[in-house]
Amino acid sequence: MKKEAVNWPEAVKPLLKKYKDKPHPLEAKNVYQYLVLVVLSAQSSDALVNSIAPELFDAFPDMEALSQATPEALLPYISKIINNRNKAKWLTGIAAIIKEDKNIPLSMDALVKFSGIGRKSANVILRGAGAPPEGIIVDLHVLRVAPRLGIAQGDDAVKIEKQLMETLPKSEWDIGMAISFLGREICRPKPACDKCLMNKVCDYFNNYLGGVVVGK
Repeated sequence: MKKEAVNWPEAVKPLLKKYKDKPHPLEAKNVYQYLVLVVLSAQSSDALVNSIAPELFDAFPDMEALSQATPEALLPYISKIINNRNKAKWLTGIAAIIKEDKNIPLSMDALVKFSGIGRKSANVILRGAGAPPEGIIVDLHVLRVAPRLGIAQGDDAVKIEKQLMETLPKSEWDIGMAISFLGREICRPKPACDKCLMNKVCDYFNNYLGGVVVGK
């Protein structure tokens, strides 16, 4: 029997409601901080990036201060971060162009032109700024969870983002962050399917697990 297609715009509403307006796990207080932290967070945990943020922002409180810094001046503050030398070059290079917080561009096209900022980072910055979404955040958690749900397929972030954007109306494009939170809290590498509000429509739960909670 052919599997009934999921009405995803309707199915994701409870998930969007649960995580509506929940801030990104990076503890940024403004757009400048979001930009800096998302560049630093590539291949590093949010917890590690958050731990170095206070001293970093005490030393470089805004884009103007950062624009006057050399990569070498930045390194002592980000020494625990993976790929710190390149990230120091990227951040000081971005700051040298932008110069002031008010000049931070809030468009996808402008943001991805900077070294160290890809679509995922740009989407996080735009969300943190409260700007209209131009895409959907696809991080490592979304890469794991979206195919499990069946709302997207594959393991390529750009392709998964495209599928999500084609499947959902723009009013639901915060789904990336909602799926990310689901992946952090419930749909971990070993998922807690019994606690998941999406298990009724989840492809992994209903087809791979047969709709039965493992261990029950």
